[in-house]
Amino acid sequence: MAEHKTEDTIMRRYEIPIAADSEATSPDHINLNSNLDAKIRNPLAGIHRDTLLRDVTEFAAAKGLTDVLPLLKKGALVAQDPGNYEDITGEEALTPEEVEVLRNEVLHKWRHPTALYITIFTCSVGAAVQGWDQTGSNGANLSFPAVFGIGADTNHDTLLVGLVNSAPYIGSAFFGCWVSDPLNFYLGRRGAIFISAIFCFLPVFGSALSQNWEQLFVCRLLLGFGMGAKGSTIPIYAAENAPAAIRGALVMSWQLWTAFGIFLGTCANLAMVNVGKYAWRYQLGSAFIPAVPLILFIYFCPESPRWCMKKNRYVQAYRSLIKLRNNPLQAARDLYYIHAQLEVEHEIIGESNYFSRFAQLFTIPRVRRATLASFTVMIAQQMCGINIIAFYSSTIFKNSGFTDFQALFASFGFGLINFLFAFPAIWTIDTFGRRALLLFTFPNMAWSLLAAGLCALIDVNNKAHLGLVALFVYIFAMFYSPGEGPVPFAYSAEVFPLSHREVGMGWAVATCLFWATVLTMFLPLMLHSMGTTGVFCFYAGTNIVALVMIFLWVPETKQRTLEELDYIFAVPTRTHMRYQTFEALPWWFNTWILRRDVGELRPLYQFDTSTDQDRIDALYAADKARAEKNGANGSDLQVENNTSNHSDEIVKEKM
Repeated sequence: MAEHKTEDTIMRRYEIPIAADSEATSPDHINLNSNLDAKIRNPLAGIHRDTLLRDVTEFAAAKGLTDVLPLLKKGALVAQDPGNYEDITGEEALTPEEVEVLRNEVLHKWRHPTALYITIFTCSVGAAVQGWDQTGSNGANLSFPAVFGIGADTNHDTLLVGLVNSAPYIGSAFFGCWVSDPLNFYLGRRGAIFISAIFCFLPVFGSALSQNWEQLFVCRLLLGFGMGAKGSTIPIYAAENAPAAIRGALVMSWQLWTAFGIFLGTCANLAMVNVGKYAWRYQLGSAFIPAVPLILFIYFCPESPRWCMKKNRYVQAYRSLIKLRNNPLQAARDLYYIHAQLEVEHEIIGESNYFSRFAQLFTIPRVRRATLASFTVMIAQQMCGINIIAFYSSTIFKNSGFTDFQALFASFGFGLINFLFAFPAIWTIDTFGRRALLLFTFPNMAWSLLAAGLCALIDVNNKAHLGLVALFVYIFAMFYSPGEGPVPFAYSAEVFPLSHREVGMGWAVATCLFWATVLTMFLPLMLHSMGTTGVFCFYAGTNIVALVMIFLWVPETKQRTLEELDYIFAVPTRTHMRYQTFEALPWWFNTWILRRDVGELRPLYQFDTSTDQDRIDALYAADKARAEKNGANGSDLQVENNTSNHSDEIVKEKM
């Protein structure tokens, strides 16, 4: 393949034959720039066994993996037909131990090596840094403006306070997010995280020691460099290391532990409230605490295997997968399957540099759809109004009639609820899915913010005023935490092809933090001119706008490998919009509002690869068929069949 491709070559249609079985192919094709039929294909499907094994042999020789060639052959056959690995024959037949490992992968999807969980824990610590950094200024807002002489009730001072508070997001949106691509390119995922952690460690000390608002602004600007690079890298790193069946749950740990960091930040704010005039310095400086374990633990984590493969370091990629999977067979399977899909991606994208990759976010159809979807979920996080609470809850509560201590205590309650209600998403994000969580939670966030705004109209001398405002803010947090909280970063980290993952995630995080900058800078002015009620009602309206955007532009990605998402985002946006508007929405309205029996909704995507539940169903069906066959041959095996629940179907051996 030529090193430099013309635009026509890069943009040409790349088509994959769809196989009816392992021996022959059909004339149908999938265009990865315009998947009009919404078909999802395994890139190894349809390849004759002898051809596949020959390809694997050549692959092993080219990548220096001949010492694990037998495992690679087994892995390739398993990847080609994941549901029938027990039927593989010949030299590549699986051992009983390997069969058991693959079965447990489906039936016990949370059983994984310690190295994987250490990696996710480290990513979680990085998220806690992000959350704590965000809330340090929340409590400090009550005192540092007066110390630096910008606490007057004027537009000038109000904008300066907003500018200081928005500094980390300015640094992130305009610099930190965009340097994540070169940092990842030259240093890898681990190196990029380490550098970003340093910038989340040192500037917080500078913030605590600042002598004027200009120094504080610069220190928080440098903090933004670390926040942007870290926020653009850690979700990718987690997504690339996690198995598909639990990827959403593991990657959403970013939000769970961001919420935990916010909670710890509110605890620190509350703990420092009575230490005197330097309270704000301790509140800002305490954010160094979670940065220390991040700097230390990242050293012990394996590098992303997909990044290693991108750099043509396949031996290192295999070693990483060995640490991240339970069995070498799983590592070999994932290595070859990822390689096969990367070959497909390479045919679409071709060679590129940083600037061409950025341009291709908007020019290559498959990548452009991911750009639109990630933009939507990220800007929706700012449109939902969560950060008016996360950044300014103490100020808002104080404006609603709370004392300083009451305002900080109410903010503590918000942080606690935000953290606790993120836990359900660990299970729901990979079962109900990313899109479903968003569509459920946004309407509920809208009415709860509207209610909070209306309750702010109650006379401040009425005890119901304080209680009801806090109550509806807490209800808002209860809906945010399992929905728009975990989805944006998890979703954006998975939707881009490997070739554009860093720059794409940088774009997504920059989108989020740019609008966080706008919100943080101008919210004090909005509060000054619109009041608490006006601000809450404004964001109730933007929740509805975000709901419509998500409905039209955000495809579902649950339980698909990162490589299979190429086919999801090959479906044209207009096809997705037409289906959601003219099929899914009328079906939902008739079924759930009018209570009519209109049958099953036609699925948009035609999957030839299976979901987690499909694998469980297929596994038990295969067990039943195999047991019946063995029984016909005189075996003592029996199958106890419970048709109402496949998970109760078990194979027993007579005593």
